[in-house]
Amino acid sequence: MKKWYDEEYEFTVEVTGFLHGDKTERYCRNGEEIGDKYTCTYGCPVNQQGYGICSKTMMMLYPLMEAVRSGGDLENLGGDGKYSKTIVCPDGCVMFKLTAKALGNENFHKGKFWDYPDETV
Repeated sequence: MKKWYDEEYEFTVEVTGFLHGDKTERYCRNGEEIGDKYTCTYGCPVNQQGYGICSKTMMMLYPLMEAVRSGGDLENLGGDGKYSKTIVCPDGCVMFKLTAKALGNENFHKGKFWDYPDETV
């Protein structure tokens, strides 16, 4: 992989609780524990051990991350603040808090970083 663009935001996803019980064995396939943290900029969030976040949860996170990248305010979507929102995984097991941090880099589209690799268009 050759990452060439410095992203505009960094995202942290932290496990904040469970809807039922106090452990995830036989409950959550990913084995989440309260306090687990995942981070990313554009790719999928991974933890310090290099494991990725649950793919079903990522389906919920991606639109929220794109809303932030597009200048949106997560409070308009029920968030705790402009750059934070608590969600529950699609299986109804684990609660996560998504937090975005602006890095001060130029927006991918407004900065015209995107271009076709050839003259087809």
